[in-house]
Amino acid sequence: MILYFSATGNCKYVAERLSEALHTESVAITDCIRKGHYDFEDETVGFISPTYSWGLPSIVKEFLEKARLKSSYTYFISTYGTTPGASDVMANRALKEGKIDAFYSVKMADTWTPIFDLSTEEKVEAFTKNTEEEIDSLIERIRVREKNKKMHPRTPTFLVDLIAQPLYNSRTRLTSHFRVEETCIGCGLCEKKCPVGAIKLEDKKPTWIKKKCTMCLGCLHRCPKFSIQYGKNTKKHGQYTNPNVKV
Repeated sequence: MILYFSATGNCKYVAERLSEALHTESVAITDCIRKGHYDFEDETVGFISPTYSWGLPSIVKEFLEKARLKSSYTYFISTYGTTPGASDVMANRALKEGKIDAFYSVKMADTWTPIFDLSTEEKVEAFTKNTEEEIDSLIERIRVREKNKKMHPRTPTFLVDLIAQPLYNSRTRLTSHFRVEETCIGCGLCEKKCPVGAIKLEDKKPTWIKKKCTMCLGCLHRCPKFSIQYGKNTKKHGQYTNPNVKV
């Protein structure tokens, strides 16, 4: 069994590649949360998460804290653009019942477009040129049930604890950073797809009804008119969803 969180398709793509190669099912963490499903029993259980602020998205952290596992082999995969940070340490801390036997990482397009520019195919390629080979490698390592103690590359945990994650939770996750442009057509896709129910359509325009969200930027990247922006740079940095899956 593979459990994944994916807003723009990167982790979903990794999950589907593994699911096909290892002959196991893949399930979205958001679906588990909606159903209140936190008990998992399988020969192998894998978690796949994007890296947010050198750590875990809040939704993944909260899910792992509630998850209860019965498995002979459990692994954790972090997708990242610049560094997976200390997401392995955070996952270990969060998982209260069960243990993680191995940690892996895959470099993919960094969808945090307030900073990273994905406006051209060449700029996306700079992140993804080795992605397929890395997925192929981790499939074989998982197949033989490799065990390891930490992820590579890695950011020192104290930097994540002291700087990156406190900033993520106190400032980055504030929905006040979002704005909606006049091109919005009121389709409601953002409201429907928000994994934490932070968006509500009012007068056919998205309104953020929660002070904080998990800040996956799924609303921004999936918007058919690119009407949702975060800060001042996302407009010029473009939208991105993984071309190999539907999100």
